[in-house]
Amino acid sequence: MNEALQIICGLILLVGVFILSRFVMGWKIKNACKFILKDLENREALDSVNAVELPYVQKKAFNVGLRDYRPKALEYLIQAGIVIVSSQGKYYLKAGWKEGLNIN
Repeated sequence: MNEALQIICGLILLVGVFILSRFVMGWKIKNACKFILKDLENREALDSVNAVELPYVQKKAFNVGLRDYRPKALEYLIQAGIVIVSSQGKYYLKAGWKEGLNIN
């Protein structure tokens, strides 16, 4: 195999690994979103009166073990308007949050 073909194969493999890592990260964030939604629903945090504090909100400076995708997933849910932050820093689900939600 000549050098040019080896370089091309290496680049194709590198791009493939990058794309695969993006899919895996997206899948993990999607599962973290499901976890957060179930957690808030189980705690009945459906309005500002019943808002709850979430222990996994803060990103840890020093994390031992696997990466925690829940803070990033929570950030996405807040940006999407599905999860609301109260003035006290507590979290709850927006009314009618299930309509139009496609996280299967």
